[in-house]
Amino acid sequence: MNSPAMATSLLSPPLLFPLLTSLFPRHCRPLQAWRSEPVLMLNRNLVSMSKSRRKTVVYAVNEGTEEELKNVVEVDRLIDVLREANPAELQKRVAENVLTFNEGFWMRLATRAETCQSEDDRKDYEELSEMLMKTVDLFVQKTDEKIESATDVLKSILKYVVDEGEEALWPPKDPHALDLLEKELIQREQEGYLDEGFLSEVNAQLRQAKEDGDKPGLQAMLQKVLQLYAARTLSKRNYAKKGNQILRPEQFLETIIKAPEDQWHKLLIEGLNVGTGDVSPDEFDAVINKRIERTLMRTKSASYQQRVLIEYVEEIQSRAEEIVKLLRSK
Repeated sequence: MNSPAMATSLLSPPLLFPLLTSLFPRHCRPLQAWRSEPVLMLNRNLVSMSKSRRKTVVYAVNEGTEEELKNVVEVDRLIDVLREANPAELQKRVAENVLTFNEGFWMRLATRAETCQSEDDRKDYEELSEMLMKTVDLFVQKTDEKIESATDVLKSILKYVVDEGEEALWPPKDPHALDLLEKELIQREQEGYLDEGFLSEVNAQLRQAKEDGDKPGLQAMLQKVLQLYAARTLSKRNYAKKGNQILRPEQFLETIIKAPEDQWHKLLIEGLNVGTGDVSPDEFDAVINKRIERTLMRTKSASYQQRVLIEYVEEIQSRAEEIVKLLRSK
């Protein structure tokens, strides 16, 4: 059974990025729909366009803040790159700059089209707009499919502990359900499904369950999924052996990492020398901090994977500190 401390530490970190579908409203239409009122443009600078060998105009607005001017320059550079890109390169550029395609981008693209000096240039911008719309829609569609796939994977893992139509109970009624859940998780991991999208889905479900406030069983199940993921991922690297030597504090940490969370209390008492073991609290704390450092170096910064793994190790550290404080006070 999960402790309140563990339930708090891994429950629902804030989303690191907005849903992509919110950036690309479905009401967007090709460039013609973004007609805007004439805007006074100053400092018109002609640049050559190697693709069509025609002249195009790049406008810079002298009004507004320095930050606004900087944003306009950056958007103009991206538009120029997109104009020169072939279809394959266009897909790559869209993926690389996905967060840039907001309302400000489309309005700037429309402004450049409106103020073209030739009808040919205007047509080029309209064609670019249509291609970008299609590419962005395709990108959003693929993203939606990936989110749905992550949801299906999570459902397949939880099917052994969730009875359809019934309230989620924890621990599950079937004593073998947890073993089946773990086997399914391992299978999905081997198939490559436990990626960042999957972790994002688990965290989203956890946050929703916490906000609802009436699904403690579901919270515990999702919590268990993250614990199993963290334990398996962290256990793939063994730091207990150094040549022919066994590093006892590292070996003890790896034992805790692999163990179910409800066994940590007993194992910590048996392993630390403030209890009946042979590892000092300082030694144990040192190897935990070293493991945190290694994990930070080997995972992508601010990723869900990094967050889950670090919080798992930090929870072990917190439990150890509680045990040491309790035993020393006796």
